[in-house]
Amino acid sequence: MSEQRSAQWYAGGGKDPYIHRAWMRRGLPAHAFDGRPHIAIANTASDLTPCNMHLDEVAAAVKQGIWEAGGIPLNLPVVSLGETQVRPTAMLWRNMAAMATEEMLRANPIDGVVLLGGCDKTIPSLLMAAASVDLPAVVIPGGPMITGTFRGVPLGCGTSTYRLSEEVRAGTMSREEFLASESSMIRSKGHCNTMGTASTMGLVAEALGTTLPGVAGTPAPDARLLEASHATGRLAVELVEADRRPSTILSRGSFLNAIVALAAIGGSTNAVVHLLAIAGRLGIELSLDDFDRTGSGVPLLVDLQPAGRFLMDDLHRAGGLLAVLREVRDLLDPTALTVTGRPLVEYLDTPRIWDPEVIRVRAEPLQPEAGIAVLYGNLAPRGAVIKPAAASPHLMQHRGRAVVFDSIEDFHARIDDPALEVDADSVLVLRGCGPKGYPGMPEVSNMALPAKLLAEGVRDMVRVCDGRMSGTAFGTVVLHVAPEAADGGPLGLVRDGDPIVLDVAGRRLELDVPAAELASREQSPAALAGYAAPMRGWQRLYIDHVQQADTGADLDFLIGGSGHDVGRESH
Repeated sequence: MSEQRSAQWYAGGGKDPYIHRAWMRRGLPAHAFDGRPHIAIANTASDLTPCNMHLDEVAAAVKQGIWEAGGIPLNLPVVSLGETQVRPTAMLWRNMAAMATEEMLRANPIDGVVLLGGCDKTIPSLLMAAASVDLPAVVIPGGPMITGTFRGVPLGCGTSTYRLSEEVRAGTMSREEFLASESSMIRSKGHCNTMGTASTMGLVAEALGTTLPGVAGTPAPDARLLEASHATGRLAVELVEADRRPSTILSRGSFLNAIVALAAIGGSTNAVVHLLAIAGRLGIELSLDDFDRTGSGVPLLVDLQPAGRFLMDDLHRAGGLLAVLREVRDLLDPTALTVTGRPLVEYLDTPRIWDPEVIRVRAEPLQPEAGIAVLYGNLAPRGAVIKPAAASPHLMQHRGRAVVFDSIEDFHARIDDPALEVDADSVLVLRGCGPKGYPGMPEVSNMALPAKLLAEGVRDMVRVCDGRMSGTAFGTVVLHVAPEAADGGPLGLVRDGDPIVLDVAGRRLELDVPAAELASREQSPAALAGYAAPMRGWQRLYIDHVQQADTGADLDFLIGGSGHDVGRESH
């Protein structure tokens, strides 16, 4: 019994263990405290996180598995972030959710944890917490919804919303038709069915080795998700018995494998900031350049929206992530482990591609090189990223005049002004949207195009921003510019009409203005000030301590981990 961490609370005959046991005897039998592992189920189910509403059902299946394996399951509701609901942006609270979950895992008498996430920020925050507290942990991704259709056409969550709303602005679709599609967009429980951030992070969690292999991407309504959840509950008990913790499983190779997977599936650029933050919690060296070195030459094999045609339930029926990884097996670190204790590559012998239209074979990729590209230059001294798979080939080398917006409010107020001096070759620049400036780094980088250009048939332009964009979005968008304008970055020096040069092949993002002139300019006051900087609460703490996108936008005092020891008794 003394071998279990929970025994520090429950073992012995004195007053303190009596209190701990007695208050838990609300259905738990006496033998629940005889040395069995106590497993928390960190559950992000919430009615205000629509994509995670079904996780109570998943938790019930996990509980059955834990009981069956001889453990004690304990539901632990944790901070949940609904990407579509919370303002000003869910990213503002990713670090808070990670910190709160970490503290609750450390403070409570548990020996291991099952992490239930779905919507964009929930899996990253849970993994950040688990990495810092370093208790045995395993992830269950909540899974994508099944595809809805509108007038016979499959709808991709987010992606179709952007496309249809632009058609309304272009005058090619009525607002009534647009609104009529609303009830068809979300057909079932689960997260977005495109290769957005939620789908990406579920699959990346598996590539990291933190899920039961083969689970990620299982549609939320699929009964096999509950079967896998039961099996994961059993595995959680095994993890405790084997003392298999994040620090013993995750390595630099694990993260490089995740980067390969990110490129092969055409995953969201948001995975960059999340993987950097998770690695930072573990003390594993990972940089922005690793995404370019390891991932940029990887072929895009998955034909999913927004980079392709199909949707997540198609990926699942076509063979899933393991079938994709089998095609790039030679690029993976063969020593990187999974939560089962076995290397990831050992699970790649039997998976097959059942639909070569959805999952391409290595010799016939959707794009030969489609991983995240990292750009540098006088406009992004610490880097910026672009997702070539979602961009327009004809814009990957481009020179255009800047049209500058100091905030998203400024952008909305002026983008459709007929008098705005903009053409198809212009570069839209949006600043004041970084971690400090918004605050929270919102998904606004894929700016809507000017209505007058949409009416002319223009459907893409080069856009540059210090914020993020939804993984469901598309376009030639340079984002995560670091340092951001509100942190004194050169994005705050750009003026209307300045020539901007984008050269993705050359990995350059340059403001073609003489250095002497730039040195004489002052930062844009609006961009530097940020958005109504709050004077209290989490937002104040966040602004004072958040780091830049190139290192994961974590808080400076949360880098690394503190383990799971709690030295003092509570009574």
